[in-house]
Amino acid sequence: MHLFLTSSPSGCPFDPGPEIPVLDEANGFAGRLRSVWPATPPRGLLLAADPGCAEVNDRIAAVFAACLAQAGLPLDGMAVCDGRNGAQLPALLARSGFVMLCGGHVPTQNRFFAAIGAADALRDYDGIVLGVSAGTMNAARQVYAQPEEPGEAADPAFARWLPGLALTEANILPHFQKTRDWAVDGLRLLEDIALPDSYGHCLYALPDGSYVYSDGRHETLYGEAWRIAEGRMEKLCENGQSVRLR
Repeated sequence: MHLFLTSSPSGCPFDPGPEIPVLDEANGFAGRLRSVWPATPPRGLLLAADPGCAEVNDRIAAVFAACLAQAGLPLDGMAVCDGRNGAQLPALLARSGFVMLCGGHVPTQNRFFAAIGAADALRDYDGIVLGVSAGTMNAARQVYAQPEEPGEAADPAFARWLPGLALTEANILPHFQKTRDWAVDGLRLLEDIALPDSYGHCLYALPDGSYVYSDGRHETLYGEAWRIAEGRMEKLCENGQSVRLR
């Protein structure tokens, strides 16, 4: 498996941009993806974040298929796996050489992945997997579901650690250029939530443009990033640099 874990593969999702997003060239991302892209266009598969949003999921699949084609990475179609066909995931994977783990709400996607047995289905997958935001977070063996919606940070029953796809050991906090200044329920995401939650854990905070790549043997972080562990944060890497995680 070639695994790409991104904050965003096409620039900041919070800022206005073109209707068809441009694949990010920062830190060698697009070039590294091109280097492992099959000569024959692969069939693509999008694993949704919200299984009940069929229209939105179809639109996301079409937009990212166009984004990849624009970057010289053509697909032989882009199927969607959501609430309409989740039980067919093994068959869908068998026909796909590229899988995108969609961005969205982490716990919602996590429940969907668990319901369709995504971890077991992906265990021996040998194609390309691209994680985006929530999809990247749910790719971990133990997922850190940082509170993000009103009520979640204040809810003592909200589960912040969940079983994931086990494609990586890395817990990634995406969009850090934005989220480091955000607050939920009056609590700051970084100082009041992430730092206390990091005792006994290691989190990697990535702004858009940074990513982790694994070739199945080694796992490397590319671009600007911070390491959050034991209640402390330290700069780990700068843009244009890389650091081996595993």
